[in-house]
Amino acid sequence: MLVIGIAGGSGSGKTTVVKAITRQLNGKVVVIPQDSYYKDSSHVPVEERKNINFDHPDAIDWKLMCQQIRELKQGHTIQQPVYSYITCSRSTTETVTVEPAEVIIVEGILIFTCKELRDQLNIKIFVDADDDDRVLRIIVRDVAERGRTIDTAIEHYCDTVKPMHLQFIEPSKRYADIIVPQGGHNQVAIDVLATTVQEALEKRNRHKK
Repeated sequence: MLVIGIAGGSGSGKTTVVKAITRQLNGKVVVIPQDSYYKDSSHVPVEERKNINFDHPDAIDWKLMCQQIRELKQGHTIQQPVYSYITCSRSTTETVTVEPAEVIIVEGILIFTCKELRDQLNIKIFVDADDDDRVLRIIVRDVAERGRTIDTAIEHYCDTVKPMHLQFIEPSKRYADIIVPQGGHNQVAIDVLATTVQEALEKRNRHKK
């Protein structure tokens, strides 16, 4: 299997890049989102949950994430956790069944900050975007999907998202094999990435034979 890591700041267009590569590889891909592996916070009082820093590496259950990626690479089916941003909790009864595939795409803002995870990635891609573009996407997403108002979304960006981006995410760019400028709008880069992944996959399959 070929394991690809796609990182980048919040609102950079990672999801767009993932979808484009997935389309061009025509169903040979399984996507593992970092967001499914946030640690459960259901034990924290509801009023205090809004203070949890989800942009810090300590918020992620790296042990489980790395373990499940290893299991996929070994050809095993996994039960991926289901996490809710609204309740800040991980379901104890619901999971998503994920089957192995030729290509595993691991996607998330912090995935390059974990050495154990980095060591499992064959290709590391960092999706870069202007801060202004990212801010607008973050605010729209937080209001539409995460129950925030415009004011609380802006406050959250200034207090948490921006400082964590500068401390952890931007420095992790140095681990990337490929950097995609202009985020998900860079169709040329996306086409080149898809071709690169396809060629790497074909090379591995030839070697396997």
